[in-house]
Amino acid sequence: MAVKRTLHPRNQHREGYDFERLMAKSPELCAFTTLNPRGETTVDFADAAAVRALNRALLLAHYGIEFWEIPETYLCPPIPGRVDYIHYLADLLAESNGGRSPRGPGIRALDIGTGASLVYPLTGQREYGWDFTGVDIDPVSIRSAREICQRNGLSITLRHQNNPEDIFAGVIAPEDLFHVTLCNPPFHTSPEQAEEGSRRKWRNLGKGETGELNFGGQNAELWCPGGEVGFIAAMIEQSQDYSEHCLWFTSLVSKKDSLRPLTRLLSKARVAEYRIVDMGQGQKISRFLAWTYYPEPLRTL
Repeated sequence: MAVKRTLHPRNQHREGYDFERLMAKSPELCAFTTLNPRGETTVDFADAAAVRALNRALLLAHYGIEFWEIPETYLCPPIPGRVDYIHYLADLLAESNGGRSPRGPGIRALDIGTGASLVYPLTGQREYGWDFTGVDIDPVSIRSAREICQRNGLSITLRHQNNPEDIFAGVIAPEDLFHVTLCNPPFHTSPEQAEEGSRRKWRNLGKGETGELNFGGQNAELWCPGGEVGFIAAMIEQSQDYSEHCLWFTSLVSKKDSLRPLTRLLSKARVAEYRIVDMGQGQKISRFLAWTYYPEPLRTL
C-alpha cells in the first residue's frame, strides 16, 4: 500500500485502508468490498451503507469501538481526515508541554458540534486519552452520541446547546477550563448551496446528477447563515467572553478564501496570537484556524 504522505505522521491511516485487517475484525464489510481498476480492494464510496460499514470497521480495528451506529440521514465522516485534526491539535498543545504530545485525562477538549457520530471524542480519547466534552444543538445527535458512549463504556461529557445563536454560552460553566476547542463548522450558506455541494460530490463519484449524498448530513451539519465564515466569525466574537476558559480556540476552515475575512477579524480581536495550520487530508489540503488570548509565557498545561 502506498503511504499517504499528506496525512499526519502519527495517523494510523497513512498507509491507506488495510482491508484484510478490517474484514477480519468486521466481517460485515466483506459484502461491500470490490476491486478497483488496479485490482486493489476498496468499497463503493457512493454507497452510503458501504461507507458506514467501512467506518464501523475502522473504528473497531483501530480504536476499539465495538458499537457505532448513527441515524441514517446524519453525517458519516471520513475517519482518516478527522483523526488528522486531532493529531495536529496534539502538536499545538505539545508546544506547552516540552515538545511532547500531551496524553491523559488532564487535557480537556471541547468539541463544538460533536454530531451523532461523536468521531472526534472517540478517536481523540483512544489516541491520547484526553477528557472530551461534546456539544451539539441537535437533540437527536446528542441521543446518538450518548448511546455510543454507553454501549462502549466511555466517559465522554455531552451537553445540549439550547440556543443555536450561542456557541460557548450555556455549555461552558464558570468553573470550566479547557485546553483546546475543536469544530468542524457547517460551511454552506443555504440549503440550496448544500444541495449543490451534494450534487457536485455525487458527480465526482461518477454517479451523475442524482442520488443521495454518500456521507449524509442534516441541515445544521451542512449549512448556516453566512456559511463557515459566519459561524467562525461568531466563534471569534463569542470567544472573547471566554478568553480565560480555554488555552486554544480552533476550527477547521474548509475554503481557503475564508481565511482572509477571518484573520482580519482576529487582528481586530484581543487575541495574543493566531495561527493557520495547514493539513493534508487524503485527496485535499485542509487547514484549521487557532487563536489564543494567553501570552506565550502563560501557555502552560
